[in-house]
Amino acid sequence: MRDSPLEVPVSYLPIDVCALASHVGAWLSSEGPESDVVVSCRVRLARNVEGYPFIACLEPGQAVELSDRLRQGLFEARIDGETWWQPLAEAGSVLRLLLHERNLVSREMAPTEGGQIPPGRAVAFGKTETVSVMVNEEDHVRLQAMAAGFDLDLAWHRAQVLDRYLEQQVPYAHTKQLGYLTGCPTNVGTGLRASVMLHLPALSMVRSELEKVFTAAQRTGLAVRGMHGEGSRAAGDLYQISNQVTLGRSESQLIDDLRALVPCIVEFERKLRTALLDEQLTPLKDRISRSLGMLRTARAMPTDGALAHLSNLRLGLHMQLVDAASIDTLNELGVQVQRGHIQALTQGEIGEELLEVSTRDKLRASYLRSRLGTE
Repeated sequence: MRDSPLEVPVSYLPIDVCALASHVGAWLSSEGPESDVVVSCRVRLARNVEGYPFIACLEPGQAVELSDRLRQGLFEARIDGETWWQPLAEAGSVLRLLLHERNLVSREMAPTEGGQIPPGRAVAFGKTETVSVMVNEEDHVRLQAMAAGFDLDLAWHRAQVLDRYLEQQVPYAHTKQLGYLTGCPTNVGTGLRASVMLHLPALSMVRSELEKVFTAAQRTGLAVRGMHGEGSRAAGDLYQISNQVTLGRSESQLIDDLRALVPCIVEFERKLRTALLDEQLTPLKDRISRSLGMLRTARAMPTDGALAHLSNLRLGLHMQLVDAASIDTLNELGVQVQRGHIQALTQGEIGEELLEVSTRDKLRASYLRSRLGTE
């Protein structure tokens, strides 16, 4: 994405669902700092456009008008070289699922079962998916920037560049006393939520130690959530840690809270991994071998089961106990075993109907066997 506007806007092209599912965002690269424990980090900014009611009071016609204004600005911003724009009312169930599984939209923004999509809802993103914008979700603009590993500075820089550009195109709702005005009071102020995705398999094996991490986070005003953020469960030993309140704090202070806590968690996880090697090597090897065997031979595999086995395999790779795949492959599979991706990757023609659970479980197992070398 460029820091300056373009003369020629980019036209809208429909998203190829199968092509989208065949790769994952660059923010899942294993090249990021501290990537043995920190999978990725994210900075999200909540903004509203001056002159329009908040989402709860926004009329359908106003929502469409606002979406059109933001679309033009986002096309001209050329996210990652070329902005991809997807109106959610035009997205089928499988594409909506894919966008959620890739952390490009929230579950509430793009429901897959029941209910209609309100007018004006859309998502914009670029090829690498390191920067994206949800339009007319809880706020008019939910801007998100991602980076691989523990690189909050890069994520924050990416968010700032697009945020400053958009603010030149559309005036944000803002006051000197409160800062940026948002639909939810907890986001008023900076409108910033910073989060870090951590893979904590060793801590997860010792629940009492994991609870200490949760307590330490809460004491510093941070929240611990599942892999898809608020309201989600921790699957595959993946946890998100993020700030909860933005009012009265600067952007640097909020990010510094994570900078202070995350290295402590990383060190704690590494110490427990070393202890497992020293004290429980045989059971640990058995656990990893059984997971590899299941991934290579199972004829049906639920999503949570697949994520748990991939977590064990990832731990084995980082501890040099197995050499069955690369970390990048496991990061990719962590996204692609989810239900929308499995349907897109295994079905040539993508229909509107989601597959039955039992059918998906069989397709997931077959896909894992093919990726991990047995088919």
